[in-house]
Amino acid sequence: MRTLTDAWGWLTDPAHWSGDDGIAHRLLQHLVLTVVCLAVSCLVALPIALVLGHLGKGGALAVNISNVGRAVPTFAVLVLLLLTPVGRWGEGPTVVALVLFAVPPLLTNAYVGMREVDRSTVQAARGMGMTGRQTLLHVELPLSLPMVLNGVRIAAVQLVATATIAALAGGGGLGRIITAGFNLASTPQVVAGAVLVAAFALVVEGAFEIAERLSPRRARGGAR
Repeated sequence: MRTLTDAWGWLTDPAHWSGDDGIAHRLLQHLVLTVVCLAVSCLVALPIALVLGHLGKGGALAVNISNVGRAVPTFAVLVLLLLTPVGRWGEGPTVVALVLFAVPPLLTNAYVGMREVDRSTVQAARGMGMTGRQTLLHVELPLSLPMVLNGVRIAAVQLVATATIAALAGGGGLGRIITAGFNLASTPQVVAGAVLVAAFALVVEGAFEIAERLSPRRARGGAR
């Protein structure tokens, strides 16, 4: 209980919120890193998943290959990348490691969502003269949106929690608060950093929960 009280005192100390090492700055760094990695992951995974789901070919193999990556710890990937020329790219190793970590849930959920779209609806769209592109964008994608968003939510929350490894590679983010606490042998600071990461993850989870609740209405509107 004393540790939690001290951690709360550390969090509420205005001195810990300002400056380059302050909570506000580290939180902003964490947010930017998460958004960048999530955006890159979506650009990599979603087009592949949507096209493969639309075609119905090769998707299972792609999902299985991406899921193999989940067995490799992100920290191990980061260490290996630091030993390669990528390690000279500043935040590059961290971004690559986190993108590889976020791709599997995005790819899996988007592909499954596309394949779960009612085939009779797709056939009806084609019977109305829709091209493959139109069917994908105006029928399959809107109907699969809840599953796609679920994958984005999972990836976003995982990125928030895992982006703390950036501190181990000399990067920024909330992980720097935790590592600084270890270096100073300050348990309250370590706990405070962990609480900040957990709170941030819960906020992201809540935001996506709201988006997912709204998505079915949008999907029905798109189907019409």
